[in-house]
Amino acid sequence: MNKYLDFETEIEKLDNKINELKNNNNNYEVIREKLLDQKKKLLIKTYSNLSAWEKVQVSRHADRPHSIDYINLIFKNIVYLHGDKKFADDSAIVGCLGEIDGHSVIIIGTEKGNTMDSRIKHNFGMAKPEGYRKAQRLMMLADKFDLPVITFVDTAGAFPGKEAEERGQSESIASSILTSLKINSTIISIIIGEGGSGGAIALATADKVLMLEHSIYSVISPEGCSSILWRSNEYSRKAAENLKLTAQDCLNNKIIDSVVKEVPGGAHRFPKEQAKILEKNILETLESLNSINGELKRKNRNEKFLNITSNI
Repeated sequence: MNKYLDFETEIEKLDNKINELKNNNNNYEVIREKLLDQKKKLLIKTYSNLSAWEKVQVSRHADRPHSIDYINLIFKNIVYLHGDKKFADDSAIVGCLGEIDGHSVIIIGTEKGNTMDSRIKHNFGMAKPEGYRKAQRLMMLADKFDLPVITFVDTAGAFPGKEAEERGQSESIASSILTSLKINSTIISIIIGEGGSGGAIALATADKVLMLEHSIYSVISPEGCSSILWRSNEYSRKAAENLKLTAQDCLNNKIIDSVVKEVPGGAHRFPKEQAKILEKNILETLESLNSINGELKRKNRNEKFLNITSNI
């Protein structure tokens, strides 16, 4: 699989030049540093002018860090919690206790997996009702012990299969949103890749919604929108522009609260550096919400989401 995206031709050429350098060359280090500097400037230039469709491609990149990656890079003393206590444990949604800068938190995230085996195990990040009921259970646990909730959102949407519908998919998503609006705990949601439809909103009903710079957040995928409006998937690029799904679009429309800058070249190139940036943003957001009591946070959260349509 080619790790370079359609718009990264020049970056690929430069990488090939760097890889072809022979270290027995007397000027090896000088030439290599020069090429690396060129690459850095090219990454900044390329990633500062991405179109909506190019951001869709970046958000889906196979190497983009997923929820488990950020959990392992940001949090300490992680203890995973499983099951909805009603039907099963849905691996498309992971949940755990963790610690960040001395603060105990509950962490919930949609997980896509990064190998074929893990993608099948996590159902490509598409949760079933038991996944959302697990999320509700963990939210209520957080409320009971007055722990903040951190959610990571990265899903094309909830699983649309027959068995999910039979077990109450729509109800489980609605109940997750309702639970988010009822608890007094601080909730911070971060869209780290794709934020697709109700499957994303179920974990993104929060006091503060952060979004990585090259992530997307939309009611439907560009391909789905194209197939409905134009009866063809050939208009996915046009659909991406019209859906206003980029982080900047969502910020302008007050769908999210802030945009988290990505390392030039995207989070998939520098996951550790990106995790440090994200950790800083999480801590700053936690601190800004600490002074607000639980009842007022819940009231503000409800008003925010009940009035959200008036801002669009």
